[in-house]
Amino acid sequence: MPIHPTAIVHATANIADSADIGPFCVIEAGVEISARTRLMANVFMEGPTWIGEDNIFFPYTTVGVASQDLKYRGERAETRIGHRNRIREFVTIHRGTEGGGLVTRIGDDNLLMAYTHVAHDVHIGNHCVLANGATCGGHVVIGDWVTVGAFTGLHQFCRVGRHAIIGGYSVITQDVMPFSNTTTPREAKSYGANSIGMERRGVPAEIIDALNKALRLLTRGGLNTTQAIERIREEVPPCAEVDELIAFIQSSERGVIK
Repeated sequence: MPIHPTAIVHATANIADSADIGPFCVIEAGVEISARTRLMANVFMEGPTWIGEDNIFFPYTTVGVASQDLKYRGERAETRIGHRNRIREFVTIHRGTEGGGLVTRIGDDNLLMAYTHVAHDVHIGNHCVLANGATCGGHVVIGDWVTVGAFTGLHQFCRVGRHAIIGGYSVITQDVMPFSNTTTPREAKSYGANSIGMERRGVPAEIIDALNKALRLLTRGGLNTTQAIERIREEVPPCAEVDELIAFIQSSERGVIK
C-alpha cells in the first residue's frame, strides 16, 4: 500500500492495500481503512474507527478523537464513515459517547466542506452537503439528501428531515421538517418546500405539489400544528412523503421550525 515515509501508522491499524496514506498523517490503534480511500496529508485518526471505500480526506482533518462532552469518561466508543465521502480541510469528527449510543456515524456520498464539525453521537445520512463551518452539536440526526448552509449551527439533539435545505448562518434550535426550505435571518423560519432540490433528484411533480400545499398549511395557514395536520389530511392528496412529514412532526420532542 502507498504509505508516505513521514506518516505514522500504528502496527494494529488495518489499512487496505489500495488505500493511500499521505505525508505526515497519524493513524492510531483501532483504525480500519478500506479500499481506495485516500488521506492526502496531515490527517489524524484515532480508533475505534471504521472507514469505508473510496473516501478522500483533505489535509488537517481529525477523525475519531474523544468527545468534547464533559460527561465523557473514556468509555469505548467508535466512529463509522461509509463510502465515497469527501471530507475537506480542518473537518473535525468526534467519536460517540455512552449517553448517545457509543457511535458517531456518517453514511455514503456526503460532502463535508472545510471546518465542518461533527460532534459526538451525530448521525448523518447519505448524499448530504454540509457547507463551510457547519456545526452539528452532539446527538444531531441528519437525514438523506440534506443541505446545511455555511456557518449554520445545529443545537444538540435536533433532527433534520431528509431532502431539507437550511440556509447559511442559521441557528437551528428545533427540528427541521423534511422536504422544507428553512433559514434564520434572526429567528428560524420555514419558507415552504425544497422544490428545486427535489426536482433535481427526480421527485415527481405531484408529490412536490402535495408537499408544497402541506407546508403552506403548516407555515402560512394561520393554524396551530394540530389544526394544520388535520387540514393536511383533509385537503392534501395522500402520499408517502406527506405521511413522512406528518410522522416527523408528531414524533418531534423539541418542536419543529415553522
